[in-house]
Formats: sequence, C-alpha cells, structure tokens
Amino acid sequence: MTVHSYADLARTVLASPPRLGPVRLVAVDGPAGSGKTTFAGRLAAALRDAGATVAEVHTDDLLDGWADIVTFWPRLEEWVLAPLRRGEPGAYRRYDWHQGKFGVDETPVSVTDVLIVEGVTSARTAVRDDLTLAVWLAAPRELRLARGIDRDGEALRPYWLRWMADEAAHFAADRTDERADLRVDGAPDAPHDPHTQYVIRGGDTHDR
Repeated sequence: MTVHSYADLARTVLASPPRLGPVRLVAVDGPAGSGKTTFAGRLAAALRDAGATVAEVHTDDLLDGWADIVTFWPRLEEWVLAPLRRGEPGAYRRYDWHQGKFGVDETPVSVTDVLIVEGVTSARTAVRDDLTLAVWLAAPRELRLARGIDRDGEALRPYWLRWMADEAAHFAADRTDERADLRVDGAPDAPHDPHTQYVIRGGDTHDR
C-alpha cells in the first residue's frame, strides 16, 4: 500500500483529456460504506484548490428507493451525461428518501472542468469511454455494514443486507474493480493525513 495526495491526483486529472464532451468525468465507485462520498469530496476540494471548476453528482440522489441499485442509470444519462456530452448544462431532480419520491425542483449541473459522479455502479462498463478516471474504493464487509447501520439506524439492516448482496452481484458481473484506474483503501492502516492523502490498494494504479 502506498500513500498519495489528493493534490497530485487533482493535477493528474486536469492534465488528462476530457472524454465527456468538454468535461473530465471522474467516477468514484465501490460498495456502500467504503468511503466514496468522503473521497469524492476531498478530491473535489483539491481540484478547486488547483483552480478547476467542479460539479458533483451523487447517485443516491437519482435512485428510486432501495431497489434501484442499477436501473437508475437512464436518468443519469438523460439528465446529466448526455447534455454535458453535447457541451450543454444538465439538471436533475433529487430523490427524497423521507418522502419516497422525487422532488420537483431541479438541481443544475454546469459544464465544468470536472464532473465527479460518486456512487455504487458509477464506473460501470457502459460509461468507460466517457471516463477520464475510474476510482474504486473498498473496505471490509463488516465495517461497511457497521458504517451503514450507524448512519441509517438498525431498522434499515434488512435493506442494507439486500443492497450489499445486489451490489456484489453487479460488481462481479461488471468486473468494476478490475477495470478501475485507481484502487483506494477505504479503511487504511498506513499512516497518512486523511484530509490531504489517500492510500492505494495494491500499490499502484491500473492501466486502461
């Protein structure tokens, strides 16, 4: 395992060509509870510190409830990816997990230097040609489950267990881990500053 800085990763992303029209698309994927949201937020901050414009989309906001682990993708494609591919701004309606339905207000997604899409299945094979960088995060299953229950409450344990089974089946079929450009440890033991650094699993990036 090796320690790397978000600042260096930001420079690498910005030095890479855009593939989603004029936008550099970064997908932060991995199983639920692995640390994707934290990683995405810290990379976004490093990109902004480097002078880039950044938009962030979390796939949880596009899911139609717990059962929508993979079938939300047409919404992301139609509302966000397709417009940006044309060099036009996108917009999406967020799912309200308390109300159990999508809201009516739209969240705009500008044409930025970088778009970070964070969430389970965000680096799926179908989007590979658009990606500047595919990041995979992983952590032990029991730790991921504990993180989820701590956040959502014990009553949602059955939902988490079903979700974890469904995502495991998707990842096995899609081979997302194997295809990722960067594999990050979501529960690292190596000494590092978590706010400015991350730990790579396996010691290096993957080639495309």
